[in-house]
Amino acid sequence: MTRTPTDSPSPDATSWWFQEALRHDATPPSPVLEGVVEADVAVVGGGFTGLWTALLLKQRRPELKVLLLEAGLCGSGASGMNGGKVHGYWGSLATLAANFGADAALEAARLGTAAQDAIRDYCTAPGRDVWWREAGNLRVSTSDAQDVKRAAVIATARDLGVPETAVPLDGEELARRVRSPAFRAGVYLPEGANVQPARLARALRRSCLEAGVLVFENTPLAALEEGDGCLLRTPRGEVRSRQAVLATNVALAGHTLAASRIAIFSSYAVMSEPIPDLHARIGWEGDEGLADLRMFVHYFRKAEGGRIMMGSGSGPIAYGANHRDPALSRDGAAASRAAAALSRLLPGLGKPGIEKAWGGGIDISADRLPFFKSSPGGRVHIGCGYSGHGVNATRIGGECLSGLVLGEKNMWTNSLFCRREVPRFPPEPFRTHGGRLVRAAILSCEEAEDLGRKPALAARFGAWLPRALGIKVGMR
Repeated sequence: MTRTPTDSPSPDATSWWFQEALRHDATPPSPVLEGVVEADVAVVGGGFTGLWTALLLKQRRPELKVLLLEAGLCGSGASGMNGGKVHGYWGSLATLAANFGADAALEAARLGTAAQDAIRDYCTAPGRDVWWREAGNLRVSTSDAQDVKRAAVIATARDLGVPETAVPLDGEELARRVRSPAFRAGVYLPEGANVQPARLARALRRSCLEAGVLVFENTPLAALEEGDGCLLRTPRGEVRSRQAVLATNVALAGHTLAASRIAIFSSYAVMSEPIPDLHARIGWEGDEGLADLRMFVHYFRKAEGGRIMMGSGSGPIAYGANHRDPALSRDGAAASRAAAALSRLLPGLGKPGIEKAWGGGIDISADRLPFFKSSPGGRVHIGCGYSGHGVNATRIGGECLSGLVLGEKNMWTNSLFCRREVPRFPPEPFRTHGGRLVRAAILSCEEAEDLGRKPALAARFGAWLPRALGIKVGMR
């Protein structure tokens, strides 16, 4: 029976991408760590950040003994759950310039381009079938408020001397790419690609193994002690290493180096059943990734077999460091919003059936940019705060973290991703309860605006509050 968005599957923490990748990659899991193992560097986390870091370390210093611990299977977490949209920071220049200044904004965007080039080289190497499709990204406006944001994206690129990175599209130009009565106008961002994220994670795992990285799966970290070296305890063994890298996404919300600087939001996505006449219905011939210009963004792209993935960044906020909160992956309302957006934003499709729904946590930094830093003792290094833009930025993370481990001074370790002081969130309970109130207000405003209505006064006040308080997360 064909499902509709109203009876779509209940969401869980396993993505359509990861299920498909495991059907493609039948290699058995790596062993569980048992006993005592020594290493030069222990990397914790088998997602993009940990895998890039381990691989770059072995490529640059083959003699190092690098070990990687993953609590589940490599790619089963955030790296295999996201939208698979690969792009840097040219589309974020307006926010970056407001937060860090024009020079820093351009620096971040240019480093994102360097990361994009490296990811492309990796994904397009012979024998890597990770569904790399490079056709840029489209940001589309669907309301008056989003028209204002679109204008800011275009104006900032022009004012900073890079107008070619954000090309305005009027309604007719946009309709030649994708037909939808919901789309008013757009901006084309040439730097952008789509990838099957879980296949990419599994490919990186294979590359790490081939490079000599010792990979242990189904091996969660139980405790870490830093002294003259690092002692990492797991349920059935321990690792003694000179240095350790923690690349565990939302789990770092409980770590002293990150606890006050990241918050755990969540995002949900649905994958449609195959739509055989997709092109005929809405004219979407290309492989662009799309997103609207809401604060709680809808992000969508095509997948193999005539499917469309639709995501919504409107999921619940966890309390404090509770990265295991079931609401992060099992909130039916958030999944339903993603399913409903598929029909609302692309009404020419009718109501396609939903094959899979899933959700997961997002590590949002207090200034919306990832950061990479070392402990005072210099032996533990962390990377987090991707804020929903992780595929490209995790390559930046691999460059930064491998450079910190090796003690290098280069364009990555000297960048604002490593050098800046990340602001703190308000303390609990204000951070979570205040964030939840603001989230509800913004959702109310954006849903009203999408329907052409004026948001209620209370919702407008709640949505305005973060800006008034100088808080950089939750600003519209």
